[in-house]
Amino acid sequence: MEENEFALVYTASRNYQALLVKGLLEENGIEASVINKQDSELIIGFAEVYVKREDKEKALQIIRSREI
Repeated sequence: MEENEFALVYTASRNYQALLVKGLLEENGIEASVINKQDSELIIGFAEVYVKREDKEKALQIIRSREI
């Protein structure tokens, strides 16, 4: 994933939360990816949702409107 092409729009403490946000964005026509940065043994860390840079503002509006 090229750093310049994608933007972080959501950080979650649990992977399933990030997957819910990804699904919400995809339902609204925005391609999204989840990067899971949790340690599977210790269950610490977080998951991040990324979208294409040009979709960032629209994605943030969708996320805010749902108060996730």
